[in-house]
Amino acid sequence: MAEKRDYYEVLGVGKNATDAEIKSAYRKLAKKYHPDLNPGDKEAEEKFKEVNEANDVLSDPEKRKRYDQFGFAGVDPNYAASQGGAGGFGGGFGGVDLGDIFGDIFGSGFGGGFGGFGGSAGRSANAPRKGHDIQASVILTFEEAAHGCTKKITVNRQETCPDCGGTGAARGTSPETCPDCGGRGYVVTQQRTPFGVMQSQQPCSRCGGRGTIIRTPCKSCRGTGKTASRKNLEINIPAGIGDDQNIALRGQGDAGSFGGPAGDVIVHVTVKPDPMFERDGYDVTIHIPITFSQAVLGDDIEVPTVDGRILQHIPEGTQSGTKFRLRGQGIKYLNGRGRGDQYVIVDVEIPKKLTRAQREALKTFEESLRDDNYEKRKGFFKNLKDRFS
Repeated sequence: MAEKRDYYEVLGVGKNATDAEIKSAYRKLAKKYHPDLNPGDKEAEEKFKEVNEANDVLSDPEKRKRYDQFGFAGVDPNYAASQGGAGGFGGGFGGVDLGDIFGDIFGSGFGGGFGGFGGSAGRSANAPRKGHDIQASVILTFEEAAHGCTKKITVNRQETCPDCGGTGAARGTSPETCPDCGGRGYVVTQQRTPFGVMQSQQPCSRCGGRGTIIRTPCKSCRGTGKTASRKNLEINIPAGIGDDQNIALRGQGDAGSFGGPAGDVIVHVTVKPDPMFERDGYDVTIHIPITFSQAVLGDDIEVPTVDGRILQHIPEGTQSGTKFRLRGQGIKYLNGRGRGDQYVIVDVEIPKKLTRAQREALKTFEESLRDDNYEKRKGFFKNLKDRFS
């Protein structure tokens, strides 16, 4: 089995990195190693998986805290067993899901209330818990984002063990209520102090805070109630999705515990820059070069839009940089009616190489013009004369 790299090392951030720094590092690496940008590159594919796995843990406050304190064993219930550690976390609690244990014992710091440890005082150790969310990403072209499309992604997730139904106990058996804590997951202790009797709650040492004891762990999941699975999912990308937006696939994340719902898959969308269209919200802009003659004499030119090509009239005397507005020719509103506009900016391209005959003809043409044909030039020199006269 290949040695797992530290998740902070994978993303290239320090252990004190902020959520924003982790998010930025993940996006940069996800784009770098994304399979769509590295077709056929197995090494890039493995790097992409590694980056997603690291982000899945470090972007989730609960998972990150467990990882910081317990390493891989704190976020992967199968890790200890895969390392051959029968007496470690995987076996020391009789196959109990570490995520559930730490959540029960340490309360809100590990994602759940636990009696007097930062959660609801009356919460049961076996209360339903939603599964963790999973982070994923897709890269879209301008056309895919504008019109919508279908994409496929692959995620690694924890599913309810099919053999034990999530109980963690071998088939034909069931977890037993812990006799020491009565299923609460904690025991109450009292201590006399100068101020009176102080009462406190401590995690039950016999069941590890779970409230139940598994005498015969399920062999398939080693008592965790969950098994690792690699799942292919199909995403319907809605028309109008923008760069840096997220799509949630409800109930497609890690399985919940004790009958709780599954988490979600949060898909981050990156839209690649387009060589022709510039997008600003639901509006798009395109620059089109026109000739000197087209600008002077006017013309009808073909303009690409989101939905195809249309004719745009260029009036006589159009100046370079003139912007034309095409109403309703932009991006469709996301999950709504209507759409943005398209702006066409014409750039007059000046010819660089002229023959002698062309030069003479152009000079003759220029000499035939009056100053009234150059309003900007006329106004500029008038202001210049008024200022310095």
